[in-house]
Amino acid sequence: MRVFRSPRFKRIPSAPPLQLTDRDTRIIQHVHRHRFLRSTQIVKLVGGSKQQVLRRLHRLFHHGYLDRPRAQIEHYRNGSQAMVYGIGHRGVKFLEQWLAVPQRKVDWSAKNRNATRFFLEHTLAVAEFMVALEIACRERNDIELLTHSEELLKWNVEVRRGSQVHSIGVIPDRVFGLRGKSKPAEVVWYFLEADRATMPVERHSLKQTSFARKLLAYHETWRQGVLKNSFPRFRVLTVTTTPARVQHLIEAHQRFNQGKGSGVFLFTHKDAFTDKTRALDLPWLNGRGESVTLTE
Repeated sequence: MRVFRSPRFKRIPSAPPLQLTDRDTRIIQHVHRHRFLRSTQIVKLVGGSKQQVLRRLHRLFHHGYLDRPRAQIEHYRNGSQAMVYGIGHRGVKFLEQWLAVPQRKVDWSAKNRNATRFFLEHTLAVAEFMVALEIACRERNDIELLTHSEELLKWNVEVRRGSQVHSIGVIPDRVFGLRGKSKPAEVVWYFLEADRATMPVERHSLKQTSFARKLLAYHETWRQGVLKNSFPRFRVLTVTTTPARVQHLIEAHQRFNQGKGSGVFLFTHKDAFTDKTRALDLPWLNGRGESVTLTE
């Protein structure tokens, strides 16, 4: 007897009726906030039975609340990754009508359909850290995770090299704050960079993109006090691919900082994140090569 399987990347028009639950609402909110999430990440965020969550994701997709971006098809065929979800057209309408979440006039289905594999993997790399951080903060009663109100934060800073002055634009991958509940007024903001080693560490000219150029722009933002009113205390977190890449980035940073390095910059690599290591306890190397944690 042949078993019917619904298509993975095409919705079935005769999907059974769906009554949204509180968990469904949380799933839609999480996916909307992170842009893309793997099913494994969604399970971690909402808790409960893995199989039940997977069944709800299946139904939310076929009813249009969630999308399955096609950029993941090759990975999924190889069986190497969990299914990735983005927000669907009905999910956007639900957030706007029932939860009063303001929406831009964007065709999210088209955006999900046109998302490249590079963009998808970069977004998931950002989400991997943010999900781990959110779960770690839930388990602590002394640390509060704060989100920034602006969806996209960007600014320009002037950087001088020799006789030339360059204006460099900065757009963090994610902005968040940590506040100790025992000291409510004390907030440290963090600018997250997910480095997948696709960009050269250094180049000869600041007109060309490099990760050192990005670090230099953050350094000058801090030195010149460009964001002192909005972010009086901030750090720059870089999650990269390997321990060797961490060392190369630290060395590049130290070259424009008279070899001293700075505690404003913290570096780690993706393999440091495991189920046994909580994000708040994870050791990072700062710009001076010292081991610290986010709560120190």
